[in-house]
Amino acid sequence: MADRPTNLDTHRGMAAQKATDLRRLRSEVEADQEALRARQAALEDLLAAAPAADWHEAVEKARYLLGLLAQSLDASDLRRRKLIDRMMADFDHLLDKSTHD
Repeated sequence: MADRPTNLDTHRGMAAQKATDLRRLRSEVEADQEALRARQAALEDLLAAAPAADWHEAVEKARYLLGLLAQSLDASDLRRRKLIDRMMADFDHLLDKSTHD
């Protein structure tokens, strides 16, 4: 009796190994996506649970929503992507300015 399990992948052809690897990878990706959806739903529930206590919390909510919008934009929609980037920069500038006042 062998101490180590037999690696069956070495006894199959390259095409079968590749197909198995692709199935395993797809399964892992699907599991990761499901976990991400669950975490995203939990975050959105938390963000929607109560009004923002201050400007910092309001900005974090807006950043999240703008990030979702940016992900859904077509690559050709550069004007809106630029507007989102500038809005994020405005948030950084205004929050930085408010912490120094």
